[in-house]
Amino acid sequence: MSRTRTPAVSGWFTGEGDRFRLLGTRCSSCATVFFPREDSHCRNPRCTGGALEEVPLSRRGRIWSYTDSRYRPPSPYVSSPELPWEPYALMAVELESERIVVLGQAVPGVTVADLTVGMEVEVVPGVLHEDAETTWTTWHWRPTGVTA
Repeated sequence: MSRTRTPAVSGWFTGEGDRFRLLGTRCSSCATVFFPREDSHCRNPRCTGGALEEVPLSRRGRIWSYTDSRYRPPSPYVSSPELPWEPYALMAVELESERIVVLGQAVPGVTVADLTVGMEVEVVPGVLHEDAETTWTTWHWRPTGVTA
């Protein structure tokens, strides 16, 4: 049975493969970029406000910080209690052009032992969870030059 691919959070990313991008918003008045996106008002306290425009964000950045998740998070995180918990690496990445920090999981197979602060990474499509009908998609960070 084929599963429907559905974004875990609508409007936060788009595309596939090399065209995959996170989507943010930019204030037309002060040029501040936001992720997660902002759709109602500019969050910059020094800005009088302007129209918010959707913008694709940089695909690459550098690791600002990282850690690993060694325990099963509580609800609403979705995981099967029947399966053993698999730790995963979590990264804070400073985007190349926007100079904002975005959190996300590392691609499966990349652990904290593989990471260093300042390492270049790129955003790629990922899977957050699958159920009988749906593959819930998200983004992952992958060190550049790694194809896993």
